[in-house]
Parts: sequence; C-alpha cells; structure tokens
Amino acid sequence: MLDQTPKEIFERTALRVNPCKTCQPVGALFAALGVKRCMPHSHGSQGCVSYHRTFLTRHFKEPAIASSSSFTEGASVFGGGANLTASVKNIFDVYDPDIIAVHTTCLSETIGDDLNSFIMELELPDDKLVVHCNTPSYVGSHVNGFANMTAGFIKYLADRRAPKSGRVGFFPGFVNPGDLREYKRLMGLMGTEYVMLPDHTGVLDAPMTGTYRMFPDAGTEIDDIRALGGVRAALAMGPFASTEPALALKAKCGVDSSIMPLPFGVSGTDSFLMKLSELSGNPVPKELEDERGRLVDLMLDANPYFYGKTCAVFGDPDTVVGITSLALELGMLPKYVITGTPGEAFVEAAGRLLEAYDARQGAKIKAAADLFELHQWIKNEKVDLLIGSSYAKQIAKAEDIPFVRAGFPVLDRYGHAYQPLIGYQGSLLLAGRIADAIMDRLDRDCADEDLELVL
Repeated sequence: MLDQTPKEIFERTALRVNPCKTCQPVGALFAALGVKRCMPHSHGSQGCVSYHRTFLTRHFKEPAIASSSSFTEGASVFGGGANLTASVKNIFDVYDPDIIAVHTTCLSETIGDDLNSFIMELELPDDKLVVHCNTPSYVGSHVNGFANMTAGFIKYLADRRAPKSGRVGFFPGFVNPGDLREYKRLMGLMGTEYVMLPDHTGVLDAPMTGTYRMFPDAGTEIDDIRALGGVRAALAMGPFASTEPALALKAKCGVDSSIMPLPFGVSGTDSFLMKLSELSGNPVPKELEDERGRLVDLMLDANPYFYGKTCAVFGDPDTVVGITSLALELGMLPKYVITGTPGEAFVEAAGRLLEAYDARQGAKIKAAADLFELHQWIKNEKVDLLIGSSYAKQIAKAEDIPFVRAGFPVLDRYGHAYQPLIGYQGSLLLAGRIADAIMDRLDRDCADEDLELVL
C-alpha cells in the first residue's frame, strides 16, 4: 500500500500525512469513561462523536458510550447553548447518569461557545452534576484532551475543604486498563492508599456476563474526586498526560504533586517503587525484588538478540519515552523516536535518555511528527524493528520490517488492552514480544540447516 512513498524529504509545516495521533476529544471521552456512572458528552455534531466512539471501541473491543449536542446548521450559526440544554435534560431523563462530562469539538470551539456560562444556567436534577473542558481538535492531540478532561473533573469537583487523609492522589496517565491493574497491584504490595483518577478497570475491560450495563459498577467515585482535595500528596505519571491535573489540584487545593515518567523498564520501575516507598514508609517487598530479578534475567538471556538492533519507536509521548528507555536497557539503538503530540519537552526527554546511553548521535527525535515522514526516514536508512501503534503495519509490510504493536491504538489485534506494559511484569511481556519478533525474522530468513530448536 505504501510502496510508492518517496525517499526525498521535504519539510512540511502545514500538512500532516498519516498522523501519529488523533484529536483531543478522543482523549477527553476516554478520561470521562474512567469516572463512575459518567456520560461523556461531545458538544458538536453527531459525526464527531461517532468517530471518537468508534476509535476507542476498536482499540478496547468494548462499547465506548457518549452522547452529542447534535449540531445542525442552526446551532453552527446561533450557538449550541439550546442544544446543550436539551441534551442534558434528555440524557438525565433517558440514561440517568450521575454526572455528564462535556467536551468541545472543532465546531463549538470555532464559533466560541461559552460552556461555563451554559452549564451555570442549567437546571439540574438533585444530586446530578455537569462538568466540562475545552478540547479544540485542531490543537494538540488526544493526550492533551485526556489531560484537559482529567483536570476538568478536578476543577469542578475537588474540594479544598475535604478532610485530610493519608491517601495519595494518583494520576495514572494515558494507559490501558491492564496497566491500571498493574499500578493497583504495585501500590497494594507497597501498602500505598490512593485515589486514582481516572480508573478504567472494570469499564473498558469489563468481563462478559451476558448482560450489557451502560454504567458498570466501576470507575473513580465522584466522592473520591472530591476527596482529592484532602490527600497528603499526589503522584502524576507521564508528564504529557498528567501534568495538567496535577497543576489543577495544586491551584485549587494546594496539594503538591510529583510528576514522573511512566514506569517502564528496570530504572523506570525502580524510581516509581522508590517514590511509593517514600510516600508509604514501607520497604519494597521481596515479591517485587524477585520480579525485578526475572526481568533482568530475561534481558541477559536474550542480550545477543537485542544488542545493537536499531528500532523506530512512535506513538503517545509518555509511552514512547518509556519504550525508548526499555529499548536502551535491552541494548538496542532507538534510531527514530517520534510522537504526533506537539511539545519540545518530548524531544528534550527522549534526547536525555539517548545521551545517557551514548546513543544520541545519528538518532532522530521529533514531536508533532507523522508516519509519512517516519517512513521516508526508514526508506533512506532502514531499522531492524518497528515498535508502536497499529498504524505502522503498512510501513512494516512495505519495508519488510518486524513490527511489535505497543501503546495506543492497537486496532488489529486482540488482548493488548488487558496486558500491562508498565512495571517489571509489563516490561517482561514487552521485552518478550520484542525478542520474539526479532527471532521470528531470523527463523524466517535463515537457511534450513540453521533453523535451531534449542538456543
């Protein structure tokens, strides 16, 4: 499909081809689904929310619910206030959520709808809530939308008068339910009490029971969001996805946050556990020390296959930085490191990683990049492995390169949302996938007499 991609590169500033991201409302919708009995609401046309729901449904293989203000020509000219008022009434009457989380779209942002004023004028049923955030699709990416919606919940609901508690506010970043379950396991083993926002476990990885529930008995409780105002500290994982909610909590309730990279690999997970130990006062248990040892053992065992292999890593900025860290620990050379999300902070973070391993020379790092340009780089200088979302499968086919799917979205395979990438366990799984991909290619290409069964 992409065989005709040209090798000659022209600098593009106003055009993206095969983008390495999607729009802000997708992330806002995803964040809202992590709050219990919450209905995400798209303030725009029906076509917008249909795309956003489909995108999430294809990744998680679960229905992603959301409603819409259903703009027509009239709302586009005169504003969508009346549409929002009618929508909120219908949603509470028909679906009965506890809270509606409204996010904007290109259209409502362009015409300048003032959602804060609209919401203040709503007549809401008792004990029902409406919150909002601004998510113009032509700025940033789905990661920014996720951050804005998470911060929106805090701005509306976190209570600075909440009773002080020993719990830790925890912002997990833009990760899969499998990662959230691993976070919970690690914090449980470390004896850390927490409030997680958002929490998609049991929502976007709900078990099959034979009965559909629009609002599963899962997600972050509204009262727990209010209680964030009384936590003793907060831990924000992934600077791109979690800095905004951390800053919102500091501004509203005076709670200090530690902002950390996602805990990928040995060093990333070590730092995360040390921070949990500092917050809880508990030592790292032997169970986790053993997990660390098993990860290191795999890294040593498979080192002849990892060492010196070049790779291209792409996707969401926090995830890409984490995978790059793991790849460097494995002895690989990340040659191309890109994200579609804008922000020079990504280039700086990835650059520091590569410099720490003396691997910066010859590597290309770029934010606000696209997969067309990545493909052109690869055509000029090939790599041994691609690591990232499903959208590079055409590049992998055109250039005959092994491909490991990781991050968001994985649309063309099953089970990825259930499997963690973070922590020692997640890194063990990802390192195993990388080793399998490299060795599968060796088996495919080797002579018959070299096809070994025992390594």
